[in-house]
Amino acid sequence: MAKSYSVKDPRNLSILTDFYELTMANGVFQSPLRDIVCVYDVFYRRVPDQGGFAIFCGLEQAIDYLENLSFTDGDIEYLRERGIFCEEFLQYLRNFEFKCNVWAMPEGTPVFPKEPMMVVEGPAIQAQMLETALLILMNHQTLIATKANRIVRSAMGRPVQEFGARRAQGVDAANYGTRACYIGGCVSSSNTMMERDMAIPAGGTMAHAWVQMFPTEYEAFRTFAEFYPDSTVLLIDTYNVLKSGVPNAIKVFDEVLKPQGKRPVGVRIDSGDIAYLSKQTRIMLDEAGYPDCKIIASNSLDEYIIRDMLINDAKIDSFGVGECMITSKTTPVLGGVYKLTAVKNADGSYEPKIKISASIEKITLPYKKQVYRIYDKATGMAKADYIAIWDENVDLEPSEMTIFSPTEPWKRQTLTDIQLKPLLVPIFVDGKRVYDCPAIEEIKAFCAQQIDTLWDEVKRLEYPHTFYVDLSEKLWLEQMRLLNEKSNG
Repeated sequence: MAKSYSVKDPRNLSILTDFYELTMANGVFQSPLRDIVCVYDVFYRRVPDQGGFAIFCGLEQAIDYLENLSFTDGDIEYLRERGIFCEEFLQYLRNFEFKCNVWAMPEGTPVFPKEPMMVVEGPAIQAQMLETALLILMNHQTLIATKANRIVRSAMGRPVQEFGARRAQGVDAANYGTRACYIGGCVSSSNTMMERDMAIPAGGTMAHAWVQMFPTEYEAFRTFAEFYPDSTVLLIDTYNVLKSGVPNAIKVFDEVLKPQGKRPVGVRIDSGDIAYLSKQTRIMLDEAGYPDCKIIASNSLDEYIIRDMLINDAKIDSFGVGECMITSKTTPVLGGVYKLTAVKNADGSYEPKIKISASIEKITLPYKKQVYRIYDKATGMAKADYIAIWDENVDLEPSEMTIFSPTEPWKRQTLTDIQLKPLLVPIFVDGKRVYDCPAIEEIKAFCAQQIDTLWDEVKRLEYPHTFYVDLSEKLWLEQMRLLNEKSNG
């Protein structure tokens, strides 16, 4: 395993916010609302690629952001020059001290639409200013981890390497995208910085330019094998895979590696009809005495292309996936949101808040809440999720439990032999961090283990079974009450 040299992001992103967050904060500061405490949920509405679930990711970077919240003299001077912020508010920012409570799901948790992945509770002025940066950090990595896992599952146990840095939409997208891909199940990356900074294994061999620089393909292969006899992977599609690439590779294996007692690691095909070429390449390598030489496929792959290759019995041992994964090309936006769900009263009680819309998916769930995952005791498989008001007395090992669809409440199911696990855990208490981030290998392993608890029907690439996310009866009744009350003016 690679050594990690640096994990923390030292940047202060406090001013990375939509401008209206600051104008609202300035207004709240000068109004009677100054001392109220608000509760916000972070959640998303639709699963990317019409899949069955998303993978929550980006928590570690969100924690770094929250721990580094402060406003510099330059920030204050910039805001003062805008001429719309009162001086007392600017002094509040100058002396800013984070005071919020934060709960979140552990990174790598499969998460479903409208479930709070993170809950923020704190002074209204502070809590609302966090929206932009938190959504940037968690929307992006959640999206990419989800896409990576779809691609990894399509490979049916074959290793997937992330090759996408050069196609990512910016430096942060490349680096954090690599992190998300690794958590989602990739085995390594081409991104060298992420091996140095996050201990994500990095690897790579040659580009077509290496082959083109030499007078012949054979000389290019031979030189490479002489330099790297223990890790020889040759790119065989610069000219003609079957007429020159494979024959030249075999010749170099025979002349350079075999005399040293070395074996080739693999060959890579990056263009053409890769399924067909892989079959022919496999035959040629086997006949030459190299059945252990792996065949690696790359070239704008995604989960559907990989699935179809394997359906066609392609002889591919691993995949290098770039642009389609690092950008989540088919669904490039997660659409996660940050919505007010409650206001805390002076007596400690919570007043629920709701956002109503003509679109059902945009109607929010009121109250401060906890999310529970219901597991079958006998199999360990996840059966459904259950969202309840935060202070409800929820039995974690009920003898039986009846759940119902919040959109079709006449649909009910009684569950037995189950146990419930709360998913939201404390991250900050009164602005002080109380959570230790796991190492990335632990997050990756946790993610894989949690996905294993989902039924195969939920993990289908197309038309997956809907995983049930039900509300407690108390929460559902409160939502209905608020819908009736607010929709009637």
